[in-house]
Amino acid sequence: MRKHFLTAFALGAALAAFTASAQTAPPSRTRATIESATDTALTVKTRAGQAVTIALTPTTRYVAVSHGEISAIQPNSYIGTAAAPQPDGSLKAIEVAVFPESMRGSGDGHYAWDLPNASTMTNGVVGKLDNAHGRTLTVDYKGGEKQIVVPDDVPVVMMAPGDHSLLKPGVHVVVVATKAADGSLTAGAVLAGQDGVVPPM
Repeated sequence: MRKHFLTAFALGAALAAFTASAQTAPPSRTRATIESATDTALTVKTRAGQAVTIALTPTTRYVAVSHGEISAIQPNSYIGTAAAPQPDGSLKAIEVAVFPESMRGSGDGHYAWDLPNASTMTNGVVGKLDNAHGRTLTVDYKGGEKQIVVPDDVPVVMMAPGDHSLLKPGVHVVVVATKAADGSLTAGAVLAGQDGVVPPM
């Protein structure tokens, strides 16, 4: 039980870094496909075609990202969603990640994000789900709430604790890393798609 708690705590901390706000030094996020992996290094090809090697350490955390259904988004679900602002002040989701209970609270808040066409990331609890006027969520986080419209075709993924065995050639990943003064990267967390899933966040 204690080992499970510590794993969940550490994983939550890693995801908090993944969704760190602009109030802290922003992490480097590398969206890529794995070329090869050892115990100490991950070599990837970025979506722009650049080859990058990222150091792995004993403290690197791993998250499995699997396909989810939009029905997984329920009141009291803990989610993260990148979204674009709409003229009426609401936000339109570009992707939604549903967290397990052990990762509730990861990256809680509303802040800037770096996906194309997405200016924000919101992590919080689904407080209200309105299906009467399209699928509209009220997402509550510490200090506020946001109204988010979720179109039917938005990618939905499920997050779960993983391990180094996720790192196989061809797997799509998002690597959250710290960058040293010399430009080298060290992974704090690796989010790895399962069964061909491309992590959309």
